[in-house]
Amino acid sequence: MLSERLRELYKDLWEKTVNHPFVIELYEGSLPIEKFIYYVKQDYNYLIALTKVFSIIASKAPDLDKARIALELAYGTVTGELANYKEILSMLGLSLDEARETEPNPVNIAYMNHMIATAYEHDYWTGLVATLPCMWTYLDIAYRHRHRLENNRNNIYRRWASVYYSKQYAELLKIIRDVIDTSPKNIDEVKKVFELSLRYEYLFWDYAYKMERWPI
Repeated sequence: MLSERLRELYKDLWEKTVNHPFVIELYEGSLPIEKFIYYVKQDYNYLIALTKVFSIIASKAPDLDKARIALELAYGTVTGELANYKEILSMLGLSLDEARETEPNPVNIAYMNHMIATAYEHDYWTGLVATLPCMWTYLDIAYRHRHRLENNRNNIYRRWASVYYSKQYAELLKIIRDVIDTSPKNIDEVKKVFELSLRYEYLFWDYAYKMERWPI
């Protein structure tokens, strides 16, 4: 399967991403709350961009069924992750306006631009490949580190994590993988798009862990 081959091709980077210290500490409950707040504000803006990306991909669909799939992914992001974030922000004492007004950090901007540009400039399947590392690593993280939640007393972290091991989220990922695995693309045509998205996934965690700001 194309998706499995992509993951295997970049398995070292994949493992570093799903085992980033931010992820480990979040699931264990030891992550400083200020780092999580930083992450949540950044990720809320990223998810808005991801919804737009799926909408662009839908416009590139070769048929109505493929368009429906992309639109369902956009809808799933809005009703799943973004809806969850509204509750998380409330639990943190933050408003949606505070999240929306947060300035995206350099990696966040680069990642969003990469996905939007890929969706605009390439075909339907390549656009989906650009979104795959985000969706897939989050599911892998959820299942791989779920046992750490057993001793996690931070209800906010537990609530955040619950989305990513839910049946709904797993179904969204299966939709993406099924379409990619039945696409006419070969691995050489899409591997660099996948690799760049995966690099940005790692850096997204890393910037949040270090709470990086614009240097100037």
